[in-house]
Amino acid sequence: MRYVRFRDTDGDIRTGEWTGDDGAEIAPHPGTGRAAGSRLDLDPEPLAAGDVDILPPSDPTKVVCVGLNYADHAAEQGKDVPDRPLLFLKTPNTVVGHGEAVDLPANKERIDHEAELGVVIGERASGVDVDEAMTHVAGFTCVNDLSNRDDQAVEQNWIRGKAFDDACPLGPVIATPDEVPADASVECRVNGETKQASSREEFIFSVPELVAEITTYLTLEPGDVISTGTPAGVGPLADGDTVEIEVKGVGTLRNEVHIP
Repeated sequence: MRYVRFRDTDGDIRTGEWTGDDGAEIAPHPGTGRAAGSRLDLDPEPLAAGDVDILPPSDPTKVVCVGLNYADHAAEQGKDVPDRPLLFLKTPNTVVGHGEAVDLPANKERIDHEAELGVVIGERASGVDVDEAMTHVAGFTCVNDLSNRDDQAVEQNWIRGKAFDDACPLGPVIATPDEVPADASVECRVNGETKQASSREEFIFSVPELVAEITTYLTLEPGDVISTGTPAGVGPLADGDTVEIEVKGVGTLRNEVHIP
């Protein structure tokens, strides 16, 4: 199943099942404020997705990002393939949802798109073994790991380069693990033109390995997201570009970017 959080026409935040052709309809859960992924009976009357505001699929306390998890991306960056996952954080201020306008920092020479598979945590995870890692995963989503290369290139901690406002579009849904195949494609399109195309088969470190490595050092809370790395083809964005991140089994995350 694919679960979506949305604000209905009364202003209430609700969840439901994303159905139809690329989420054309939402079968809402009864009531408001339900946790995404709960197995409740669904209301009989579907809603048109275009009539509601789609929200980020979770409210993460943090997004743990993985650098250089595709060999081809490491090569295009002129970096060696790491012997353990390269980790950095994005903070809650970075998170925006499907369809929201993304306001990027002004006066920068290069801000890049990065298509990524996101792993949404369902159960609190600390010191998790690889064998049990997937029991802590609620499902998958799409991530755009927007990157300010101007500042990333001249600092070590990447706060300015990676954790600026609106730097992490997420969505549109949480797809349960059975919906997303082991060879799921991961793609980015800018104004309809394909810029990145790969699959999770090309990961250097698998999802269970990433969960185990991350929880060795920090606890993952329900709703937290692991952004699993981007394939080759990252590139700069311009004011007014429409960026689409598509993961097979999840759907398409779409945002227009604004650069002052």
